[in-house]
Amino acid sequence: MIIREAKFVTSAADRRGFLRPDKPLVAVSGRSNVGKSSFINMLAGRNGLARTSAEPGRTRLVNYFDFGEFLLADLPGYGFARVSQAEKQKWARLLNDFFAQSEGIAHVFALADIRHEPTADDRMMVDFLHAMRIPFTVIATKADKLAKTRVREGVRKVAAALRTGEGNVIAVSAQTKRGRDEVLAALDEICARRGSPAAEEQEI
Repeated sequence: MIIREAKFVTSAADRRGFLRPDKPLVAVSGRSNVGKSSFINMLAGRNGLARTSAEPGRTRLVNYFDFGEFLLADLPGYGFARVSQAEKQKWARLLNDFFAQSEGIAHVFALADIRHEPTADDRMMVDFLHAMRIPFTVIATKADKLAKTRVREGVRKVAAALRTGEGNVIAVSAQTKRGRDEVLAALDEICARRGSPAAEEQEI
């Protein structure tokens, strides 16, 4: 897949703002500060599409981006300690409401930091995706922070902790663009399965 243009569409604070696109909907989930915005910018091939912040917990809405062949939903980060319990519950409701429309979600990229053992929240998210039968790929972020010889070991540990196959984990780096081609290849398959406009044109 070649990303020719990516643009911000809108933000949703609750279910009333959720989009139901006529193209595949791909969601990006992960704990606060795992690198979701950097991952989205890497896919787009430019900085500044998704806002990054040194302070975790800044994404408090569902942010939608149009990537041409698919729509991407950037979900609020979970697991950030320095917010009120009420705010955490608000985020949880937003995520629950979003996944309640699971029949419209083509795929989820579940992000986890390759340098650390996946958190209990990471495991809960993947278990939830299994239970809801939503297709997903684990994205092991910040691979540039490890020595190249340790990346495979990091992937193996993430896969084991999240009880998924190593082939379902892609190590990426927003700094070096490692893994970008693999993610784009996965997106090709996702869009083909869900009948994106581009895929339908190719079939005619």
